[in-house]
Amino acid sequence: MPIGQPKDELDLVVELTEDGQKRQIRQRVTPAAYSIGSDPKSAICIDHSGVSRQHARLYFDPTSIEIEDLGSTNGTYVDGVRIKRRVRIHVGQRIAIGPCMVWLDYPKRAKPEAGAARRAEAPAHTAVVAAGEAGGDAMRAVIRKIKTQIHAELLKRLDLKRLISNPAAQKSLQDKVRVTAADIVQEVRDQLPAHLSPAQLTREIIQEAIGLGPLDDLIEDPEITEVMVNGADKIYVERRGKIYLTERSFVNDDQVLAIIERIVAPIGKRIDESSPYVDARLPDGSRVNAIIPPLSLKGPCITIRKFSKTPFTVEDLIGFGTMTPEIAEFMRVCVLLRKNCVISGGTGSGKTTLLNVLSSFLPRDERIITIEDTAELRLSQPHVISLEARPPNIEGRGAVTIRDLVRNALRMRPDRIVVGECRGGEALDMLQAMNTGHDGSLTTVHANSPRDTISRLETMVLMAGMDLPSRAIREQIAAAIDIICHTDRLSDGTRKITKISEVIGMEKDVIVMQDLFIYKQTGLDPRSRVLGYFSATGSIPTFIEEVEPRGLHLDRGIFQQAAQMRPVIPNA
Repeated sequence: MPIGQPKDELDLVVELTEDGQKRQIRQRVTPAAYSIGSDPKSAICIDHSGVSRQHARLYFDPTSIEIEDLGSTNGTYVDGVRIKRRVRIHVGQRIAIGPCMVWLDYPKRAKPEAGAARRAEAPAHTAVVAAGEAGGDAMRAVIRKIKTQIHAELLKRLDLKRLISNPAAQKSLQDKVRVTAADIVQEVRDQLPAHLSPAQLTREIIQEAIGLGPLDDLIEDPEITEVMVNGADKIYVERRGKIYLTERSFVNDDQVLAIIERIVAPIGKRIDESSPYVDARLPDGSRVNAIIPPLSLKGPCITIRKFSKTPFTVEDLIGFGTMTPEIAEFMRVCVLLRKNCVISGGTGSGKTTLLNVLSSFLPRDERIITIEDTAELRLSQPHVISLEARPPNIEGRGAVTIRDLVRNALRMRPDRIVVGECRGGEALDMLQAMNTGHDGSLTTVHANSPRDTISRLETMVLMAGMDLPSRAIREQIAAAIDIICHTDRLSDGTRKITKISEVIGMEKDVIVMQDLFIYKQTGLDPRSRVLGYFSATGSIPTFIEEVEPRGLHLDRGIFQQAAQMRPVIPNA
């Protein structure tokens, strides 16, 4: 609400989604502090499984409104960012209380005549405030218009494109933009909505001019794992495997395009009508995909897969319930025994994260070569060479594919080859490498199950253009692949290793496999979290006799069917 403008009562609106249908509950509030939660004793009771008993507290007085999270499980989010402290909000601003949306609105009744008289006597710039009071959408439209005008003025005073592209000017660029933006905001201060802080507006203008605009704060939030921009007006984020719409937006499509160009320029890539999509990465290693019209009908779209600033460890995955200590120890032994492992799963199921963790088991005295489309893997071993594919240039030449890099890696005296993802003809070169002394290799494949992984590999080998009979391809796969570790993202957003299978060999024209570990889902708890447990199948890996002679130890008891019948408790 406009700061400094008294208001004696408001309506608190709670929007819940049940069975795919949205419904709203309105509750009149007057200046006071209000507890929000699922506890019936809460001043504002939200009966929803995703809301904690004591979730948040709203502070409302005639001149300001603030909200505070009370240590809730699913968090309180303002503008898509989880709050850690008491923050100020305004009328119409959406606040996510767990899976529910909450905001304050003016009571649905006629405004007092005195208020109308005051508005009639007010100077022209207060029309902006009145527009803001009309609701969140109108307010955002006004702010977007103000930002557009400030951006235009900033471009007049600073040649941003030249400064950004000039490495020598990078050091002073931010200071120049900060000073100029602050001057412009100060000049239009009287035209700003009363609730809009000039300092906050200046910060947002700087982010949009030389940073990633409204994405900067989202990328800094450690709980957000994915940021999805669907055109200028819709920005979604993923938290704990669930997707939420934020209140953030860009000024227009041109600003989104400017952000994309800012991302891809430093790594020597481009995006335009002749090359309307691109894969890139941010300085912190986060993976970026961008696609623009005419391929995208919704305007420029950006998808950012964030990676933790500190790579996840095997202990982290055990804590998340992705695997058990016994499964982790089994996979560690497989890596040390130089078994060729394939990690399979769908999009966003945690394949790259698991590949990073398994790569951490590689000995520190081995020469490791990683090959990726866009560099994502972060290995801690000292002797690592990272190779990255290159797209064609503007003339359509100069492309270097994953397959080219796999073949080149064989000439670089590797002890281990780690391919970020097999998705085409490079599968043939990878299999040949595994079968010709480069055992202990790791890679990932998009597939729905371990058995489907075999079919996918067979199809990808055919994509290499070699006219090989199916039996010959299957013999190559059966001889090369030892372990397939399959991951899934479950309905509650958690990622789990749902099956670990061993490739045994061939029987006639069929590749024989046996499951060693599986995850069994038993149902959902009252908060819709998946319940289940990991279990051994009772099968013993065929290479068990190789463990002791290599100086390793693996307890055979973990393969007994009853040994791992322990429930995995979802994180609270």
